[in-house]
Amino acid sequence: MGFLRILSIYLIGLVFGIGIVISGMANPAKVLNFFDFFGIWDPSLIFVMGGAVTVAFFGYRLVLPRPRPIFEGRFQLPTATRLDARLIGGSALFGVGWGIAGFCPGGALPALGTGRIEVILFTAALLAGIFVARGLQARLRNRNSSAATTGA
Repeated sequence: MGFLRILSIYLIGLVFGIGIVISGMANPAKVLNFFDFFGIWDPSLIFVMGGAVTVAFFGYRLVLPRPRPIFEGRFQLPTATRLDARLIGGSALFGVGWGIAGFCPGGALPALGTGRIEVILFTAALLAGIFVARGLQARLRNRNSSAATTGA
């Protein structure tokens, strides 16, 4: 991996992390107040989401006309267009977890630098969940492939 690629990854992460901290998304109380419609509702995160959507909207229009990315051989864009149970269930689970903990992975990773125990526990649970989900998916794939080969 070349120096410029590593530097660009670092700078992108730095800008993202600073944006997360400035916007308040690294503060679970602010995030939870955003979801508290009938209590201390804090609508300010709507502007964070609106800013992200706006940047992505124009960013895609500037970058995608290029023949390829600067540091890769091709663009790696999602190809799935179906709304299936896995996508909807995963989205719902993500939203519920975000609403309970006040963290999403994007907000928790920069907040790791605070050393707060709740951030460390959330990140550990996030990683455990990723490994458990991958293990379950592999087990399901193996079961389905063995059932297909045995004709069951």
